[in-house]
Amino acid sequence: MTTGNTTRRNFLRNSGLGAAAIAGLPILAGSCDRDRETEQTIHDFFSPGNVLLFQGDSITDAGRDRERELPNHGRSFGNGYTFLTACRLLGLMPEMELTIYNRGISGNKVYQLAERWELDCLDLEPDVLSILIGVNDYWHMRNGRYNGTPEIYERDYRLLLERTRRELPGIRLVICQPFILTGTRAVDETWLEPFSAYQEIARKIANDFDAVWVPFHEAFHEALQYAPAAYWAGDGVHPTMAGAQLMSETWLNALRT
Repeated sequence: MTTGNTTRRNFLRNSGLGAAAIAGLPILAGSCDRDRETEQTIHDFFSPGNVLLFQGDSITDAGRDRERELPNHGRSFGNGYTFLTACRLLGLMPEMELTIYNRGISGNKVYQLAERWELDCLDLEPDVLSILIGVNDYWHMRNGRYNGTPEIYERDYRLLLERTRRELPGIRLVICQPFILTGTRAVDETWLEPFSAYQEIARKIANDFDAVWVPFHEAFHEALQYAPAAYWAGDGVHPTMAGAQLMSETWLNALRT
């Protein structure tokens, strides 16, 4: 008979939150051969000397020290998924000499990324650009702080990526799915239908720009089988420590697809 504890342990192992997470491996079934295959796939995604840039809002910002903004520097990454992911990549591939930046800023919407794009993206000349953006484009409209719509979100997002591709034609894109968890301090069921439009737009943009797609929303909702929403994101938007770890493993796992 399968007990609740056994089911929970299986999820933690398979999602990368158990033994696989200790080894830093994304969402594995625990096989040593599979572990090596995944590490090799992540290794093959990058080239020596690559620059990786994480961009987004507060989920990416994660309390980083904006006075420093140094690459490969702990305080410049904050305490979120970008810090965990950068640690994993740098530890896994020291010979690649990766340069990794976090330039997420709390509260940002797509148009605010565009306003600082020259300094916070193009001047850094990233080879790989990861973007998580969208929750504020909806949330700030919902609370009356922004006159945005899904159509504006899509227009601004596409213009930003088109500009990026013109300036950096060889860049590889990683588009992250914006996510929410209902039944939390800030998010209830009334968010689901309107916010899904933003998620669908992000997915379509990822397809159209041939980007790696990181399914954060699906990962969190699978995790709800094993712990309540507040365990993963107390307000339904900003991840806890457990949520940040799940995001990091989901991001790394996406490189395998």
